[in-house]
Amino acid sequence: MEKRESFKSSFGLFAAAVGSAVGLGNIWRFPYITGMNGGAAFILVYLICVAIIGLPVLLSEFIIGREGKSNPIDSFKNLMPKGKWYISGILGVMAAFLILSFYSVIAGWTLEYMIKAIGNQFAGKDVNQIDAMFGDFISNPIRPIFWQFIILSLTCYIVASGVEKGIEKYSSLLVPALIVIIIILDIRALTLPGASEGLSFLFKPDFSKVNGKVILDALGHSFFSLSLGAGTMITYGSYIKNNERLGSSALNIAIADTLIAILAGIAIFPVVFAFGIEPDNGPGLVFITLPNVFPKIPGGYIFGILFFLLLALAALTSTISMLEVVVAFGVDRFKASRERVAIISTILIFIVGIFASLSQGVLGHISFLGTDFLDFLDKLTANYFMTAGSLITILFVGWKLDRKITDRQLTNEGMLDIGYVDTFYFVAKYISPIAIILVFLASVGII
Repeated sequence: MEKRESFKSSFGLFAAAVGSAVGLGNIWRFPYITGMNGGAAFILVYLICVAIIGLPVLLSEFIIGREGKSNPIDSFKNLMPKGKWYISGILGVMAAFLILSFYSVIAGWTLEYMIKAIGNQFAGKDVNQIDAMFGDFISNPIRPIFWQFIILSLTCYIVASGVEKGIEKYSSLLVPALIVIIIILDIRALTLPGASEGLSFLFKPDFSKVNGKVILDALGHSFFSLSLGAGTMITYGSYIKNNERLGSSALNIAIADTLIAILAGIAIFPVVFAFGIEPDNGPGLVFITLPNVFPKIPGGYIFGILFFLLLALAALTSTISMLEVVVAFGVDRFKASRERVAIISTILIFIVGIFASLSQGVLGHISFLGTDFLDFLDKLTANYFMTAGSLITILFVGWKLDRKITDRQLTNEGMLDIGYVDTFYFVAKYISPIAIILVFLASVGII
């Protein structure tokens, strides 16, 4: 049997997993959803939710991956050959394929806007003109598909290069670069007049705004922010060496993911308040509102370029992990070369993505359950595939998997003395499943 690839270093694992978790959701959705739910109070609720749902599911996926030593489907089969628990792995691989199909479209938008920023195309335009610019671009049948092709080609090259020479190598470069850019943007944002109001909004809790919706939004974001339920962390878990501390790795990844999301908020909210923009402006903040603001800020030309470069890097680190889920399955199942599987998978994902892109324009009249194809793929994967997959995973580890296996993985064959095993089991058995069910019921509109 061919020896399975692995991450060479602890930092390589950290960078790859953080890169997977940190995506466009951290840069635009977290500030947007924080703005909608009242700022700092939401962040505190969110941190609690990460502890009760994010960390346990992340750790469970690592356990399954490292013990199963295979892709998300076969890892379950290796651990429980006679059960149907591998359905979680099937949902994960399908989710990764479909998410990458539409996510690569949006990732391509960030490249277009980086070029627009370099060309200073936002200067002299008001918000209505920039709104029209965005609408004209995403409805164009050619340009978004061109950028989608570029982002998928880069992703394919990195994944085809292997775990150590591709994913680990480039994640170890991209994630630090991403963090440096965020810090530069933070420093610039904090020097704007009115920045203190943005910081107050972000860090001064107003618990009067905490209600059921805020809690459900926090649960949902803590769940999706860490790339749970898409097979990513099971796949990466299969590349983790036996001497790595799974608990510490999961905790560090969750902390880094949350910190980067908060740093993104620091980069955005001072700008929002300095120019009197509503903090709950939604995703339009990124492609419409902020491009209107950049030219009005001293040094805003550079600020704008860095911002869209940040978005592009965040998108690329996530597309790498999603393609790897599909490629790992193909390599394990068909015993084909990594390069061949990566190319074939990318072509198939690109074809589906073309329809997602065109659904924003010439195919926009075609409806899937009341929405366009891109939004349909988003809702299908987030509301059903990822949620169901994560629920099955946490129930499997909490109730079905032999506890000796979990103890062995968490203690590294008894070499580590850890005191959180009983707490982990309690949360995995009772708290996390209930929280995931609430996320599902909220996402489909039942509550």
